[in-house]
Amino acid sequence: MTNAPRRPRRTRSVTELLLSIVLVLEALLVFFVTLTVFGLKALEPAVAFGGGALLFVALVATTQVLRFRWGMWIGWGLQVVLLASGLILPALYIVAALFVAMWVYCVIRGQQIDRQKSAGSPQT
Repeated sequence: MTNAPRRPRRTRSVTELLLSIVLVLEALLVFFVTLTVFGLKALEPAVAFGGGALLFVALVATTQVLRFRWGMWIGWGLQVVLLASGLILPALYIVAALFVAMWVYCVIRGQQIDRQKSAGSPQT
């Protein structure tokens, strides 16, 4: 066992933390939606599980790149994909709209908090 010094963990911004939470919740939603789509036979099993797995992995992987501006744009793109899932099951339009609203709120509020923290003023 070596006693190599550990690199300190990078401090994540509030925006990054909030958006990561939303993406993980959306990944859980996609898991259950995949099972629902399969159970209702709305799509072929290979398409349902393949598409669900692909979207699940994309959502979870995006949590790791949110520190970059392009990572946030990938997150926005995934929000559009989530909204488009309503084409498969119309009830998903409502659920996806709620998650997109959460995403928008977390972007706006997270950036406000980050600006306040960088300015050194108290948070409200």
